[in-house]
Amino acid sequence: MSHQHSSQHRETLAIHAGNTADPLTGAVVPPIYQVSTYKQDGVGGLRGGYEYSRSANPTRTALEENLAALEGGRRGLAFASGLAAEDCLLRALLAPGDHVVIPNDAYGGTFRLFAKVVARWGVEWSVADTSDPAAVRAALTPRTRLIWVETPSNPLLGITDIAAIAEIARAGGARLVVDNTFATPYLQQPIALGADVVVHSLTKYMGGHSDVVGGALIAADAETGEELAYHQNAMGAVAGPFDSWLVLRGIKTLPVRMDRHSENAGRVAEMLSRHPRVTRVLYPGLPDHPGHEIAAKQMKSFGGMVSFLVEGGEEAAVAVCDRAKLFTLGESLGGVESLIEHPGRMTHASVVGSALEVPAALVRLSVGIEAIEDLLADLQQALAV
Repeated sequence: MSHQHSSQHRETLAIHAGNTADPLTGAVVPPIYQVSTYKQDGVGGLRGGYEYSRSANPTRTALEENLAALEGGRRGLAFASGLAAEDCLLRALLAPGDHVVIPNDAYGGTFRLFAKVVARWGVEWSVADTSDPAAVRAALTPRTRLIWVETPSNPLLGITDIAAIAEIARAGGARLVVDNTFATPYLQQPIALGADVVVHSLTKYMGGHSDVVGGALIAADAETGEELAYHQNAMGAVAGPFDSWLVLRGIKTLPVRMDRHSENAGRVAEMLSRHPRVTRVLYPGLPDHPGHEIAAKQMKSFGGMVSFLVEGGEEAAVAVCDRAKLFTLGESLGGVESLIEHPGRMTHASVVGSALEVPAALVRLSVGIEAIEDLLADLQQALAV
């Protein structure tokens, strides 16, 4: 479907990797191959390798090649959702009796998958503060097969030293999985830092316009890629052609969007850090963030997510969410529009009562690309007593 690109610049790869002109018409955008099956050139004679769109579809192939190029991996795979991608990864790389180390501030859906679904299959897990390499090392067992990392994490914006954890994983005979959803491959390349597999919710920054749901796995080596691809086909939770096309379209503007998201989020974090009703701001771009130095080392900039704690506890935090006007009250993140939510009652309700429970006074922002003056004004009025 495509040819290899010599450029290593993400701005160029985002536009060109996997996106070759249509050989029939010369169209510069890959067609939407809205098709389930393909005419074969004789029994077993697959034209271009396509036989059935669960196994492969040209539009999805274009996206998967784009993802692999952006992350610097050997194989990219696109799924119907981020959790579908995670489920495929766990079933492909784990067996009953295996053990996984997960972060103490993981996304609620990831925690639910481990605690309520995979655990019933006989896979064990334990929690560690992945920002502390010693804590991760202490959590390993002889049966540990995966170390799972989110950096920045959701919703506490914790930062993990990917290279340090990769060394621990290798020494312990485990694979390192990095959820790169918040950073995107434009801001951070986990495979270059030692990760074995990268996970994405394509719904977020990669799609970028709150109009598609998708997920992805990118494998650092061909063998792991083949193993994941086998399970992708066997399990069948693949990205459809139109969804693949939407994500491809979104990725073309990923670099310019992430630059603006990061710029706006930095301004928002600075304002919040000075506000009398805000007791703490969680943003890796602030010098007082405990992971600031590591983030500055392994990220191009600090991303578009900001969380903060409000004076007055849970009810005060919920009131701020309710008073926001330009910031839309809603789950998800990474779209061009700004969103606000209360994680404890919304995206992270599944972790209430667990070791991953988030502070009740926490508010999470997905800072969009609107005029920064309007965003700051909206937050100021939402925080007003």
